[in-house]
Amino acid sequence: MTPIGPHAVAPRPPGSATDAISALSPELKATVQLLIVDDDRTLREGCDTVLRLEGYQTTVVGRGDEALDLVQRRRFDIVLCDLYMTPVTGIEILKATLAAFADTLFIVMTGNPSVTSSLEALHAGAWDYLPKPFAAPHLQVLIGRAAHAVLVGRETEAMRETQGGSPGDAAAAALIGNSPAFRRAVELARRVAATDASVMISGESGTGKEGIAQLIHRCSRRASRQLVPINCAALPEQLLESEMFGHRKGSFTGADRDKPGLLETANGGTLFLDELTEMSQPIQAKLLRVLQDGVVRRVGSEELDAIVDVRFISATNRDPQEAVSQGVLREDLFYRLRVVQIKLPPLRERQEDIPLFATHFLTHYWKRHRPGRHAAPQLSAAALEFLRLRPWRGNVRELQNVIENLAVLAEPGQEIRPEDIPLYDEAAPQAAATAIPARLLDDAYHTAKERVVVHFEREYLTRLVARSGGNMSRAARLAGIDRTTLYRLLERHRMQRDSIIDSY
Repeated sequence: MTPIGPHAVAPRPPGSATDAISALSPELKATVQLLIVDDDRTLREGCDTVLRLEGYQTTVVGRGDEALDLVQRRRFDIVLCDLYMTPVTGIEILKATLAAFADTLFIVMTGNPSVTSSLEALHAGAWDYLPKPFAAPHLQVLIGRAAHAVLVGRETEAMRETQGGSPGDAAAAALIGNSPAFRRAVELARRVAATDASVMISGESGTGKEGIAQLIHRCSRRASRQLVPINCAALPEQLLESEMFGHRKGSFTGADRDKPGLLETANGGTLFLDELTEMSQPIQAKLLRVLQDGVVRRVGSEELDAIVDVRFISATNRDPQEAVSQGVLREDLFYRLRVVQIKLPPLRERQEDIPLFATHFLTHYWKRHRPGRHAAPQLSAAALEFLRLRPWRGNVRELQNVIENLAVLAEPGQEIRPEDIPLYDEAAPQAAATAIPARLLDDAYHTAKERVVVHFEREYLTRLVARSGGNMSRAARLAGIDRTTLYRLLERHRMQRDSIIDSY
C-alpha cells in the first residue's frame, strides 16, 4: 500500500476489512473529537484529510509545545500523536493528556517502532501505537476501533448515571482480604480498569485470577458489554481455534454452518484468556494479528471477516517470563498482553485472610444448601486457627471446597471444631511415604523399620499439634493418649510445640 500523504485517500473496495467500521454512523463519528499532532506537515495533513472524510471532528497541531498546552485545556476523545518530536516529546504530551483527562484514548505514531519505545508508551497509558509509514485503510481501521471504544465508554457512563452505583461494586464484594500484597493487587486492578490496557494476571491455581479479571471489566468503560472467558487449557488446538476465531461452513468435518468466534462475541467488551501459556504457537501467531489490527479471520476463510474492538485480560499459573524464555509463549505476544502485570499471592502468604474466607464461605454455602434454616453453624476459634495454619496448596479454591463440605454435613447451630474439618491434601505426604521403602532397600530390616517409625512419628506429631492449634490437652485427646505420653514423644524427637506451629 502507498504510504499516507495529503492525497492518499482512495475509494474503499466493497467487502474490504474497513467496511466493518461502517457500523459507526456519520452522526456518531461527528461526535468524536480527534487531535492530530505531528511536526511532519505532509503526514498530519494526510491524516486530517482521511479522518475528516470519515466524518470525525479533527484538530491539527504541528508543534509539541502547542499540543501540550492544548491537551491541558481542552478535552479530546482521541489523540493521535507522533512519539519523537522536539522540544516536547510525544511521551510528555501523553502524560499531560491523561493527567488532565484520564479517559482520552492516546495513540502514538512512531517511525522507529522498537519494543522499548512501544512499551514505554503503553506503560505510560497509550491506548495503541501506529508504526510509520502506514496506509489510509490502516489508519481508518485503528481510529474506527478507538472511536467504537469511546462510544462504548459513553454508553457505560450513561448506564452508571441512570442506575446509580459503580459497576465494580458487585465484583468488589467477592474480593475478600486485608493482606497488604492482596490489597496492592486489587488497587492496581482498579487503577488499570479505567484504561483499555491489556492486563496479565499471574498466580498459582485457585488464587482468584478470574475474580480480578471480573473486577477490572466491571470497573471499566466496557462494563455494559460482555466479559467473555475462554480456558486455553480445556480445549484441543483445533477446537480452541474454532471457538476463538469462528469458522466458515465446510472448513472441517462437522462445520455445517458459519459460526462467529468468541472474539466477535466479545466485540466492545473484554476477552479473558485463562491459562494463556497452554495456547499453541500457531494460535498465538493468529491472536497477535488481532491484537495488532483488530482483524479476525475465521477458520477456513480467505477473507477478513470482522474488525473487533476487544480488551484483553490474560491469566497464567506459570511465570510468564519463564514461559517466554522456554519458547512456550511468544515474546511479541507477551509484550502485547502484558502492558500491566498483576501478581496474586498464594493463600499461604495471606494467613490473616483465611478466617475471613472461611466465615464468608460457611455463611454462603449454608444458605445455599440449607434454605430456611436459621441456626447456622459457627467455626470455633480453634477451628479458625487450624484453618489458618494449613498449607492450602489449592489456595482459595481448596479452602472453598473444604468449607462447602462442612456446610453440607454440619448440624444447625453446631460449633465446628478442628477434628470436624476434612483434610484432602494428603497426596504429597503419602507420595513421600511410599518413596521411603525405595530408599531403605539396602538397610537391614530392623534399621529400616526404625527409620520408618521415626519418620511416621515426626509427621504424625507435626500434624497433630497443628490440628489442635497448639492446645496440648486437645492434641492428647485426638491421639487417644495422655499428655505425659505426648510430651515424652515430643521430647524424644526434640520437637517444640511453638516451633511446629510456626513452621506449619
